[in-house]
Amino acid sequence: MPIQPGEFWVADIPFTSGSGSKKRPVLVLWLDGLEAVVAAVTSVAPRSTTDVSLADWSDSGLRLPSTLRLSRLDCLEQALLIHKLGMISAADAQQVKAVWSTHIKPAF
Repeated sequence: MPIQPGEFWVADIPFTSGSGSKKRPVLVLWLDGLEAVVAAVTSVAPRSTTDVSLADWSDSGLRLPSTLRLSRLDCLEQALLIHKLGMISAADAQQVKAVWSTHIKPAF
């Protein structure tokens, strides 16, 4: 199944220590060759201006009320995306794009 930006997937995210991995939901932001740039999804409430509360979480295939953390990006091999959950809604996508364009900037 081809991976597309805007899809929620379960990813097998390796620990930086190399000691293992954990399966976590992510949103695919864009594809770069054989890799996917993804944002972390959590059930923890928003805590910063770069967090987006997902209004349509259930329709998107997520199990719990969810927050997208735009400050937690990963570049993963597409092979680490193991199960598609669903697609981001148009309303949630618009909110994500608004937060991205307002708050995501290099700090140098």
